[in-house]
Amino acid sequence: MEYDESPRIFNVLTGFALGVVVGAGIALLLAPESGKRTRKRVLRIASDARSTAGHRLEDLSDEARALVKSGRKRLGI
Repeated sequence: MEYDESPRIFNVLTGFALGVVVGAGIALLLAPESGKRTRKRVLRIASDARSTAGHRLEDLSDEARALVKSGRKRLGI
């Protein structure tokens, strides 16, 4: 018996899109600052997030290299 997941995927994507639209609308209605100031703040937060993600990616990469090196050492490769 085959299970068709396309309706589930559609529902998830529709829910996600609806959440984005509702969240953006609420954010615009409740924004206490001017547009220019809010854009600067969003850019700063995005830049900080990008930097944090980059550092975390480097850490994970270093951990993966160490695990591979350890595995090769155990296998005698």
